[in-house]
Amino acid sequence: MPPKTERTDKKEVEAIVLDYLQWGYASDRRPLNQRESIILAVGTDQFKLLELIAKKDVAINLHDKVYIGEDERKHVERVKRRLSYDELTPTAKGELEPVVEKIIAESEGRFVEFYNTAVPISLKMHMLNLLPGFGKKTLTDTLEERQKKPFESFEDIRTRVKTLQKPEKFIRERIMLELENPEEKYHLFTSK
Repeated sequence: MPPKTERTDKKEVEAIVLDYLQWGYASDRRPLNQRESIILAVGTDQFKLLELIAKKDVAINLHDKVYIGEDERKHVERVKRRLSYDELTPTAKGELEPVVEKIIAESEGRFVEFYNTAVPISLKMHMLNLLPGFGKKTLTDTLEERQKKPFESFEDIRTRVKTLQKPEKFIRERIMLELENPEEKYHLFTSK
């Protein structure tokens, strides 16, 4: 079965911290002891941007992976809401790209599988063409090589497709494009 161009909208189970606002947003005018500590995070599966409420008296650091599933949570009291890219703090925006890179590196098999299973969307457009900078020659070379044998890793892709020396970069740039521009027609890796 071909991969879907839009991920199903399911709940994230883990997220990575992009910013931690111990005393909440600066615009919150309540006394400090009445404010909630806020975590801005990105989900590790669908790259959902989230506002989380931290439990009291827990240490939170940038790039920490926090559990947000249904079971007992160590760091997070609750998931408050989804955010748009524009709602992120400057710190969270600055941390997003390195965190996306980290998620891609930790889930390499998932993204290598995308290179192995991406299909045409129409007669003139292939899913791989949606990766920023992915040209006709790279598409042709990638399709020829994966037909011989499925790719096993990013290193395998680099070795076999000479025009594709940074396959993870193409994935990262597509994810960032989808996060920054939610009006994108196709979402390969993120949830609308």
